[in-house]
This record gives sequence, structure tokens and C-alpha cells, in this order.
Amino acid sequence: MPLSTFATLRTTTEPRELKRFQQLNAVRIQGVIPPPVSLDTALRMLEDEARRILPSGQGFTIDYAGESRQLRTEGGNFLGTFALSAILIYLVLAAQFESFRDPFIILVGSVPLALSGALLFSFLGLTTLNIYSQIGLITLVGLVSKNGILIVEFANKLQEQGSDKIRAVIEAASTRLRPILMTTAATVMGHFPLVFAHGPGAGARNSIGMMLVTGMIIGSAFTLFIVPSIYVLVARTHKAAAPVAVGRTDMDEPDFVEVPA
Repeated sequence: MPLSTFATLRTTTEPRELKRFQQLNAVRIQGVIPPPVSLDTALRMLEDEARRILPSGQGFTIDYAGESRQLRTEGGNFLGTFALSAILIYLVLAAQFESFRDPFIILVGSVPLALSGALLFSFLGLTTLNIYSQIGLITLVGLVSKNGILIVEFANKLQEQGSDKIRAVIEAASTRLRPILMTTAATVMGHFPLVFAHGPGAGARNSIGMMLVTGMIIGSAFTLFIVPSIYVLVARTHKAAAPVAVGRTDMDEPDFVEVPA
């Protein structure tokens, strides 16, 4: 039986393969983002163009893979994660200092300035605000808080020894200057290779390194001035411990030792 009796041959052009994503027919679009443009800005532009071009009500959706998917699925949780980390650090410090004022001084005097310094270089175009830079910002909260801890703890001890509040915090800042500079230099030098990393995955390492290095440098520089200022205004006055006299009283009886003749 000839094939023409039940079939018709026709030459057409078809794709070599049909791609699927999340079990749906999909068309993959790949692109390279120029350095000044952040990933979030590029994705927003893509989404705006898709809403304008694709017909509505016909089941077209947009989904992402790789770093773009991480940014869209996890990037929206950054503020909640950051707030949770700040609250957790505050509660831990409150338990250690047995005060709600001292943790407030430490966090307010160091964290906002460090975050501002780290985000400044992101706005200048040296890095982008992506999922990796967000991880660096959350890590920066814990790293930069130790500078305020050193100053506040030592100032409280000086007050308990009889110094007034202003003199205690000035002496604490000058005495703790060397430990702060040493720990900051060690942290910066440890993360500095990430800034100049190259090769596969260099973008993620550059983002984390840039946030940590710039945040630690700027945050540590301003902590030496801002934390003492807030300490003078907010910290409570610690009273010096009263001296305890130790000696023999009149009620004490002398001890006698028998010596054989």
C-alpha cells in the first residue's frame, strides 16, 4: 500500500529540541549584565518588558534559574533575616551585660555606620546588591559589634572603680584602641583576597569581600567616636563599690600556743 493513501508528506522547520522548565514548555533567555547595572535592576527591566509584550490571561509566566532565582526567592527575606539577627545579638548582649542600655549603645553606635559604608560602594557601582552581598551585610553586623563591646565593657569597669562617666569612656576608647585596630586589621586582611578574586564564582566572592572589607574599615573608624558619644548620653552611671575594711576587732581573742618547759 503506498504511503500517500493515508499520509501526506510536508517539509517544515521545527526546533531541534523542546526545552521544559518546572515541567512546562519554556523558552530560555540568557544575557550578560554590564557592570554598572545590578542584577535586581536587570530582572525588573525584564519583568516589565515581559508584562508589556506577553499577552495576558494565556498562562505565560516568568521563572528564573541560578543566581537570579536565588535573588527572587530569597532576596525578599533579607529584611526579616537582618532584623532577626539584630534582635538575637541584642538579646545575647543584654544577657551578658545584664542591661538593655548597653546593647543599644553597641548596636546603634556601630552597625548603622558599618552598613552605610558597605552600601556606599555598592551605590558607586563597585559591586551589586545581590544575595551574596546580603549575606556579607548580615555577617558584618556581628563582626562590627565587637568594637562597641570592647569600649562599653571597659568603660563600665572603670566606673565601678570610681571614675566618672565621661572620663571612663574616654579612657576606655583610648585603651581599647589597639585591640580594636588589631582585630579590624586581621578581619580586613583575611577577607581582602575575596575582593580581587577572579575566575568562576568570582562575582559572589567579590560581593561578600567588598561588603565585609569596606564595612569593617568605615564602621571601626566611626565606632571610636560615635560609641563614646552615645555612651555618655544613654549609659547609666555605675556606682563605685564601697571598700570593705578587713582587720582584727576587739572581740577577737588572741591565740595562745603552749610551749613545753
